[in-house]
Amino acid sequence: MRPLRYAINVTLDGCVHHEAGVAPDEESMRYWVAEMERADALLFGRVTYEMMEAAWRRPTAGGWPDWMQEWEVPFAETIDRAKKHVVSSTLSGVDWNAELLQGDLVEAVGRLKQQPGEGLFVGGVTLPLALADQGLIDEYLFLVQPVLAGHGPTLLAGLRERIQLELVDRYEFRSGAVAVRYRPARG
Repeated sequence: MRPLRYAINVTLDGCVHHEAGVAPDEESMRYWVAEMERADALLFGRVTYEMMEAAWRRPTAGGWPDWMQEWEVPFAETIDRAKKHVVSSTLSGVDWNAELLQGDLVEAVGRLKQQPGEGLFVGGVTLPLALADQGLIDEYLFLVQPVLAGHGPTLLAGLRERIQLELVDRYEFRSGAVAVRYRPARG
């Protein structure tokens, strides 16, 4: 069974808006590339899929945009070529190496988890909340930024029940950010 890993950048006060934390740097981008490479596929809700596609899909002209730093290219290439599953009740179709998942969320994600492989990687805000509420997330990876945002959407806001976690791993970045990996506590 493939584990489902939820990974996201978060500020010290829990904000998960993609513009509220510290801008990515070379070290954090290398970290995210390595994490995505541990997965067989990415799982996104509609909003995250559309945001990631707008930023990281290779342009039809073939080259990467001028705004992209050289050290961002490996991240862009990794996410661009990754297999993607998109959970949406409003989209009628997807491309960018993606498959649309519709219908019962628990069944659809359960089928993905039952397939052989290294794991699934989920990001975003709304979809991970629904997955956590259903007990479907096997690992939580938070890259905690040394920032207090003071506003914005917060990590797993609205979670129905408390989930006790056990620390699995921790990594400190030169920037002061800390990546912490947790698994749901057993028993």
